[in-house]
Amino acid sequence: MNTATLTWTVVCPLSRLDPGRGVAALIDDVQVAVFRTADDLFAIDNWDPVAHAYVLSRGIVGSRGGVPTVASPLHKQVYDLRTGDCLDLPGTAVRRHEVRCQDGLVEVRLR
Repeated sequence: MNTATLTWTVVCPLSRLDPGRGVAALIDDVQVAVFRTADDLFAIDNWDPVAHAYVLSRGIVGSRGGVPTVASPLHKQVYDLRTGDCLDLPGTAVRRHEVRCQDGLVEVRLR
């Protein structure tokens, strides 16, 4: 079994994440985009499968029909932060990762 799936990695203190913005983190050679919304934390791959670039952490955080989303900064496809599914292109998705806050620190576990 891959040990990365068992390990939580500290990304940053929660206070360093601004609500409505994303940050990029490198975890075990995987670029991850971490987002803080008004209500929750989310982590997805930073790779935009449409633009073929590591840019999702720079996307526009919002919502569509109550679903927390991020829009790619390049081609504006919108991804569901809960599932990683692209809401504009069925069948397109990014990998979602587990994220939590422990003792004021944001931690991510790769899937």
